[in-house]
Amino acid sequence: MQENRDQAAKAEDGGNGLSSADWMTVDWSRLNRGDIDVFKRRLYAHLKHTLARGAEEASLHDWYTALAHTTRDLLVETWTDSQRAAASADAKRVCYLSLEFLIGRSLESNLLAIGMMDICHAALAEMGLDFGAIREQEPEAALGNGGLGRLAACFVDSLATLGIPGEGYGIHYHHGMFRQRIDDGRQVEVPENWLTYGNPWEFKRPDVCYPVRFGGRVEMVDDGEGHHTFLWVSGEEVLAIANDLPVPGYGGFGASSIRLWSARASREFDLQDFNRGDYIGSVMAEMESESLSKVLYPDDSTEQGKMLRFRQEYFFAAASVADILHRFRAQSGADWSLLPEKVAIQLNDTHPTIAIPELLRLLMDEQGLGWDEAWEISHGVFAYTNHTLLPEALECWPVALFERLLPRHLQIIYEINRRFLDQVRAQVPGDEDLIRRVSLIEETGPRRVRMAHLAVVGSHCVNGVARIHTDLMKSGLFADFHRLTPDKIVNRTNGITPRRWLNQANRPLARLISRHVEEDWPVNLDLLRALLPLAEDAGFAEEFRHAKAANKDRFTSFAGRTLGVWIDPGSLFDVQVKRIHEYKRQLLNVLHVITRYNRLRHGLTAGMVPRTVIFAGKAAPGYAAAKLTIRLIHAVAAVINADPRTRDWLRVVFVPNYNVSSAEVIIPAADLSQQISTAGTEASGTGNMKLALNGALTIGTRDGANIEIAEEVGEENLFFFGLSAEDVAARRAGGYDPLAVMHANPELAEVLNMIRGGYFSPTEPEAFRPLVDALLYGGDHYLLLADYAAYLTAQTQVDAAWQNPQGWTRSAITTVARMGKFSADLTVLDYARDIWGVKATAPIMQDLGPYR
Repeated sequence: MQENRDQAAKAEDGGNGLSSADWMTVDWSRLNRGDIDVFKRRLYAHLKHTLARGAEEASLHDWYTALAHTTRDLLVETWTDSQRAAASADAKRVCYLSLEFLIGRSLESNLLAIGMMDICHAALAEMGLDFGAIREQEPEAALGNGGLGRLAACFVDSLATLGIPGEGYGIHYHHGMFRQRIDDGRQVEVPENWLTYGNPWEFKRPDVCYPVRFGGRVEMVDDGEGHHTFLWVSGEEVLAIANDLPVPGYGGFGASSIRLWSARASREFDLQDFNRGDYIGSVMAEMESESLSKVLYPDDSTEQGKMLRFRQEYFFAAASVADILHRFRAQSGADWSLLPEKVAIQLNDTHPTIAIPELLRLLMDEQGLGWDEAWEISHGVFAYTNHTLLPEALECWPVALFERLLPRHLQIIYEINRRFLDQVRAQVPGDEDLIRRVSLIEETGPRRVRMAHLAVVGSHCVNGVARIHTDLMKSGLFADFHRLTPDKIVNRTNGITPRRWLNQANRPLARLISRHVEEDWPVNLDLLRALLPLAEDAGFAEEFRHAKAANKDRFTSFAGRTLGVWIDPGSLFDVQVKRIHEYKRQLLNVLHVITRYNRLRHGLTAGMVPRTVIFAGKAAPGYAAAKLTIRLIHAVAAVINADPRTRDWLRVVFVPNYNVSSAEVIIPAADLSQQISTAGTEASGTGNMKLALNGALTIGTRDGANIEIAEEVGEENLFFFGLSAEDVAARRAGGYDPLAVMHANPELAEVLNMIRGGYFSPTEPEAFRPLVDALLYGGDHYLLLADYAAYLTAQTQVDAAWQNPQGWTRSAITTVARMGKFSADLTVLDYARDIWGVKATAPIMQDLGPYR
């Protein structure tokens, strides 16, 4: 056994820098010999019978596929038992509708969840196989893009872990959003072909199939007694086919799932066209239908892209609602009045909002219910989570698009609006301006349906995802609705799963925690408070620094191998990883980097410490400013990293194709977490929570969940700067002058002139001028220049703090210890108690105690 352990410890480093040696911390004497042998037999059986391979000819990908099937076998029994138990108990189910599920890789997380990681490693070690190398064969599931999809994945994990019956519903994207490639500093979008070799984790359900209609016309039928019914007929039909992805709960006590819909043409290719030689025309209908589930978030800068996204949203919402009703009827019969008692549907942002009129249509047109009864049922079922205050992200679809593709739904939306506005007029007589503001139909310019308004009116509860975000919803975005229904809008601050984002992603720190904290901390994050006294313990602090150093070495190896960049692992790792967007202000970070560079090349090194500034994130394909920012980051990096005067003091790195797997390498290595959005624009953030949980100190604005993180960990352990949300509103209203700000700050003027004058793009001097012009002459909408001086002051404070390793480590340990509030389990328990009306039944509830 010792020989096997030594062999595993010498295993080659896996693709993301985590080798089998990182897992070899178990007491092998405690492992059951029989369990190891059974695992090996299962693995060999799948290699032979599932893949028809012999061990001597198997590739690493073959071993991955066999290992995935072996692991899936072990979790399936719990998964099916959980489904049967929920059905037999006639329990209320939570249906989480989300256009994204950013689940990451499944092998490692599933092995951890079912408690088979040690057995797996022991078996592989005896077979001479390296887990790290095998794990890297798994492509990342391209089912999401950013925080919205990662939150959905965390919530389904929590549903399973807590024993709450429910599942996620989404789209089975074939290509995902896109794989980001960087060519000459520019983002290039290439297909994300994650399903090239299939997905061993999913179960295809061709028997679970629902038709989804587009177009056609609405016919009214009179029964002769004055009662009218409506029939939606003709048009195009697409079939939605189910694919189920099991999600095991931690500890193996329960499991949930994500049901993903694939699009298929309702009729195969036209044989007559084919026989006439029209090969393209014969399959065109099939190709167009199946495009619905090909790609996540098509570029909606074109009319074709907008239409495809609109069709996607209805496709997945309609299939999900049909499935929910089918399963309800099979479990509870046809008494539709019981639906709110048996089903809770959570709309994850505005994308699934069309599910509201779809449910009304099915209840009225197909089940024969009257409006009042159908509305009461629908209103009791739906709840809506808002994730943004940005108007452009709230989705307003042209009425003409509804008329063309969803004519019956437009009728229902008009009726919802008529009845709602009648109520408003009765409640607030004579205020027609209020009527205009709260109407579901935008009447100025081309008429559009306001999907966020529909979600608010059609749901019994609306929640924000951080306290400041919810307050701004009440006072700004949805102020009129809040005055009309003061109890409808509530706060549920986002959370993250500690299983993925600490126990799995950060093994060095997880091992250290497990030696000092009760072993159940992955399901009760408040147990980390036991670390607080250890923040003053020199021995523990040294171990904590060793864990961070191991993660930084891991990232350094990753960067050298994949990017060809040398990084000083002893430098301060300054990290900003998130979607590239103007409000997230990556450009402000760049302004600081250039300022720092200027000070260094002018010999002003007093008080500075070596830094590595790490960026990662994708820009939407049609978002020119965001893509130009990526290009600027690379141009600045090329100059700084090549300058012998500064490269030992400052490095800039951009990690392409940011996803869950790369986040699992970057986040544990971070020393400083950049959360610098313009105050009042970031709804919550979950990256801020992940970085803090892994011991990074935050530099940020008082925005999103930053405020609540500060309340937990103590403001002395963060670096706040800049305008508040109230300050931002006042500055915009008071005649803000970006040019005056620049003229008053010589360092800022120097930086902007360098960017605009081609210092970082000598062969194309005008390349980055649009970014500077948007700041100086375009109003600097996100107030980068207004916050620049305060940001630099905060960064100077960071330098000073870093030069006190004991103080920095104390703050980092305190931050980790006080992050318990931000466990997704507690967030989901709040939803369960206050919004969904369901109970958690898993054994871990005994450890978590009563609901908060």
